[in-house]
Amino acid sequence: MKAEVQQAVAEIRAAFPEATVSAVADGSGGAYIEVESVPLGPVYEQRETWIGFQVTHQYPYADVYPHFVRPDLQRKDGAPLGDAGNPGGTGVWADGRTFRNRPAIMLSRRSKATGTSTQTALLKLQKVLRWLNDRQ
Repeated sequence: MKAEVQQAVAEIRAAFPEATVSAVADGSGGAYIEVESVPLGPVYEQRETWIGFQVTHQYPYADVYPHFVRPDLQRKDGAPLGDAGNPGGTGVWADGRTFRNRPAIMLSRRSKATGTSTQTALLKLQKVLRWLNDRQ
């Protein structure tokens, strides 16, 4: 794992002290990261989820996406999770996916601009979680 990726893992662990954060080297300098027991907002039937993603060897110069969450995630109001198939939507959801052989729903929230000072893996994770929990 590259030093920058190791630093990203350390920042995520520090930001989520109550969660279990695992990082597995991907063999190319990056890592697969999973954060367990992340609280969800009142919109969802489930109280928490796991979230997984890959930080590639190109980090910090590459966007960190997509993110993956529990496969049974459901809204309390029965509405669809998001804008799958809608190119102009604010997020793309796709079920039937896996993350490291774990059944998952993929959540793609691509950032158009990345850079070492503006988009860390932690900041991206926090943005995705804020978007996920602020959905109405």
